Amino acid sequence: MTDTDWHPADVVAALHKRGTSMARVSREAGLASATLANTLKRPWPRGEWLIAIAIGVHPAEIWPARYRRQGLTRQPRKPLVPQNCPTNFVRRSPCEGDS
Repeated sequence: MTDTDWHPADVVAALHKRGTSMARVSREAGLASATLANTLKRPWPRGEWLIAIAIGVHPAEIWPARYRRQGLTRQPRKPLVPQNCPTNFVRRSPCEGDS
């Protein structure tokens, strides 16, 4: 496995070698014909798995940059609610109007 992602044309060619297309895989998954093509441009785990299954490889083989290697730590996500706000606010901007 290399550290570089497959070129989008290589992904499409691999699907054609398997006798299918992006549009066909997309339709078989219940999606619009062009929806799966978004996976070639931006990360979308469901789409990555659909394409990888159709090709017969793991998604990390096609898009290694999208899948972290073991040992790398994930950056913590930004909290949905700022830590300095009360937890009882509803339907208003966080910390807005606090006195």
